[in-house]
Amino acid sequence: MVERSAVNRLVVGSNPTSGATSTFWVYILQNPVGRFYIGHTDNLERRVKSHNRTDKIGGKFTRKNGPWTLVWTEEHPDRSSATRREREIKRWKSARLIKERLLKIKI
Repeated sequence: MVERSAVNRLVVGSNPTSGATSTFWVYILQNPVGRFYIGHTDNLERRVKSHNRTDKIGGKFTRKNGPWTLVWTEEHPDRSSATRREREIKRWKSARLIKERLLKIKI
């Protein structure tokens, strides 16, 4: 099954020809001023490179606020569990909680 967004477009990073991908990752990127970006992917290296692009195509937030450094990852067996975890972290809406709970930095 191919994942589609609410406007019926292919979800970035999904591959309709691959059956089950072995591993998915939830990740957190941090930029030099301390902002975080949370996402999930099945190809971590390619995705981080994509966030650090400097061209004018897509990725406006990450392109404008980079460069980004990978600071945290968590492995998941399928896209469904990775997506649930990503949403959980995004609901925290607090850089302090990310630092304390995931990066183990006391504030």
